[in-house]
Amino acid sequence: MVTLHNLGFPRMGAHRELKFALERHWRGEIDAQALETETQALRAQHWQMQRATGLDWVPVGDFALYDHVLDTSLALGVIPARFGARTQTRDLGLLFRMARGDANTTACEMTKWFDTNYHYLVPEFAVGQGFSLQANRLVDAFAEARHQGIPARPVLLGPLSYLWLGKTRPVPFDPLQLLDELVAVYGQWLEQLAAVGAEWVQIDEPILALDLPPAWKAAFESAYTQLARTPVRKLLTVYFGELRDNLALACHLPVDGLHIDAVRGSAEVNTLVDRLPAYKVLSLGVVDGRNIWRSELEPLLARLEPLYERLGERLWLAPSCSLLHVPQDLALEDGLDPELRGWLAFARQKLDELAILKRGLETGRAAIAGEIEASQAAALARACSPRIHRPEVKAGVQGIDAAMAQRAHPYAERAPAQRERLQLPLLPTTTIGSFPQTAEIRQARADYKAQRIDQTTYETAMRQAIAEAVERQEAIGLDVLVHGEAERNDMVEYFGEQLAGYAFTRHGWVQSYGSRCVKPPIIYGDVTRPVPMTVDWTGYAQSLTDKPVKGMLTGPVTLLQWSFVRNDQPRAITALQIALALREEVRDLEAAGTAIIQIDEPAFREGLPLRQADWNAYLDWAVRAFRIASAGVDDATQIHTHMCYAEFNDIIQAIAALDADVITIETSRSQMELLQAFEHFDYPNEIGPGVYDIHAPRLPSVAEMLALLERAGQGIPMDRLWVNPDCGLKTRRWEEVTPALQNMVEAARQLRERHG
Repeated sequence: MVTLHNLGFPRMGAHRELKFALERHWRGEIDAQALETETQALRAQHWQMQRATGLDWVPVGDFALYDHVLDTSLALGVIPARFGARTQTRDLGLLFRMARGDANTTACEMTKWFDTNYHYLVPEFAVGQGFSLQANRLVDAFAEARHQGIPARPVLLGPLSYLWLGKTRPVPFDPLQLLDELVAVYGQWLEQLAAVGAEWVQIDEPILALDLPPAWKAAFESAYTQLARTPVRKLLTVYFGELRDNLALACHLPVDGLHIDAVRGSAEVNTLVDRLPAYKVLSLGVVDGRNIWRSELEPLLARLEPLYERLGERLWLAPSCSLLHVPQDLALEDGLDPELRGWLAFARQKLDELAILKRGLETGRAAIAGEIEASQAAALARACSPRIHRPEVKAGVQGIDAAMAQRAHPYAERAPAQRERLQLPLLPTTTIGSFPQTAEIRQARADYKAQRIDQTTYETAMRQAIAEAVERQEAIGLDVLVHGEAERNDMVEYFGEQLAGYAFTRHGWVQSYGSRCVKPPIIYGDVTRPVPMTVDWTGYAQSLTDKPVKGMLTGPVTLLQWSFVRNDQPRAITALQIALALREEVRDLEAAGTAIIQIDEPAFREGLPLRQADWNAYLDWAVRAFRIASAGVDDATQIHTHMCYAEFNDIIQAIAALDADVITIETSRSQMELLQAFEHFDYPNEIGPGVYDIHAPRLPSVAEMLALLERAGQGIPMDRLWVNPDCGLKTRRWEEVTPALQNMVEAARQLRERHG
């Protein structure tokens, strides 16, 4: 018998129920008890949905009100001192203060979860950090699931991965010093779960797919030797990459089963089967948990049949990783093109695919002949579809030469021409691009999509919003303005809607962080730009002011990373196709008189492979794609880029190689920690470090921002320093944005006075 299980399920709900419940709570419309009641019902719905697909084990503990890493910190009592006592970890107010901050307290740092667009809250470890098991939501959730008849398996973030993902503050030290006490508390946690009836516990250790120092490898052995004494069976789960040099370590840890990502690590499967001790189960993540393409069942079954013969009941099947990273249910997409829809599988359909594979293995191929035939027909239709392949796009990529990726002159020679053209003061102030998407803006967009208003009425509403944004920026005193992006639903979806080769869903929402959801486009074919995408809106904003207005684009790497990308050609080729389309847009903006063009690349670091040996290949094509998009302009046209919520220190040379004239970067949550790389590397161009966290519902003071700017000025010459928030302002309200930007402009003014 093959065991089917899942590592995690989308949290938001098919119609974003969690998002709307959270935001009602934050607005004070429902209390904590009502929020708990709504989320309890949503969890139960998700458990029943997974059970109905035939899973033998359903994950419990993968659901989180904001983030599962934050939940782990609360469960372990890892509460930074600024948030108060450790004993209040059941308090939702504490959870949301740590996640979002408040009027008096800065939020925990937020960064990317490995190479995904999901963001987690970084644990903070102090010298003398203690751990103690707090009110245990996981135990409660397990009991809740069992009461509903769910074959529940608790999910824990493993102790080594938890330590690795955290940071030591304010004094740096080796976090492995904390391991013994942490493992002891994990032991108590496992004992509690065993006491309430848990048979298996899933322990996620994704850092085993990374390059680990020897001390961390040794720590795995000691930690799991201690945990082996606990009376519950343990499934160690690794995902997002191959084990490589950690394969022997993972095989021989004293656990009862091992899960691997058999999509990204398919080449290791046979080696694992040979080396895994005979008492352990092997869970293979054979269905892609990171992308939305339908599995090809016949070749999958062909790979699994000999493994099932060898392993028998020791073979478990699962998605490659948590299904958190894909939408919930393709059945909702009744408006999607039928041919394209036939090529896709969302979370629910991926679990159905596992059930089909199980039937095929246990009862023979004849039992699933119809499903195999349908799978093969879909694969053949996709491979042959003329909607995918555009000869002119392929010819364009083949025609790229080295000159297309080079500005005419280096930054040192471009900068005087830009200063002469722009006439900006020292420490110029600007924003990242977006301004509040008001209820009126959203309503106009919804009415237009539903055809309740015509195009002229919609465009008039958007121009009114742009005019208001320009007027507000001038009143605040910003030096470089933006049009505010009123017409944009999302920084990726907006461009994808105008590019050939992209498709869109209505309900394909994926959690990015907290209540923030994105609806990634689907890149199914060769990408090209039929018409200009932003020129008219930018030109209209520029007509309203004498100050420069930035043209705002999303970069090729981010348009790739934040989409579901076709898997029938190398990602590098798709990135170059997008870069060529953006190059046309950049040149059209310049021809229309736009003096500053910002090409945002917040996903640049996210796309970095997990293993350092693979970095150079990725960075070569990622840098090349950005430069092809941006380099076709004159010296006097200033190119900006923006990056946020990731660890950039280890790729600073590649960021410099982008050769953007100005980079704006998120630094406020980490208290300018990210600028250490710029200080040590002597970054040659201009930098705008974010001086306040736009995601926190607090008004930053002038003094606070001035202190951050002074700190930035210690490593960056003042004549190359810009002043800006750390991210776009789309999700905030004007009542929050206006005073914060006024304080930012005042901080820049005071700093100019100090430094002449």
